[in-house]
Amino acid sequence: MSTGNADGKGDTRKEELYQACASLKVGPEQVKILDHPDLQDGFNHIWSQSLLAEIVKKEIASRAIDLLITFDCYGVSGHQNHRDVHHGIQTFLHETPQRSIEAWELVSVSMLRKYSGPVDIWLSLLLTSCYPRQQMCCLINGHPRKSFLAMAQHQSQWIWFRKLFVSFSSYTYVNVLKKINV
Repeated sequence: MSTGNADGKGDTRKEELYQACASLKVGPEQVKILDHPDLQDGFNHIWSQSLLAEIVKKEIASRAIDLLITFDCYGVSGHQNHRDVHHGIQTFLHETPQRSIEAWELVSVSMLRKYSGPVDIWLSLLLTSCYPRQQMCCLINGHPRKSFLAMAQHQSQWIWFRKLFVSFSSYTYVNVLKKINV
């Protein structure tokens, strides 16, 4: 939704995203980066839910999208812009009369689970087994090294604590998605 220009490195971060996608075999035609004046990156920038909903609506129409995956209301790390994206998707879903869009949110986990690495696979599997398969699913990353290599493409952000985060974060190994029911 933005170039990530909070520290003036938006152009660099755009290129890094394209490189990360290429390392995952995602072509540049499948990537769209916005640089809307009202959607600038930063912890103190609150994004308009209605603007986000409108952008999502246009993208869905132009690309025939039928599935959305977004952050949950905490946004994994509590980042304001991540939370805003969640609320913008919620707004879009409430305003969409037809239910031709399936939407899922990435479940944020506690600090202890977040840094438990691959151990969290077992906890995630246990959690999702308590829900109907149509409401929650557990995605296990069979190639965590690819995630590490893709993140390493973000050289402007690839500092020691992010390297540790990607190595020990449960999100590198497993992600739980919960269906958004409107």
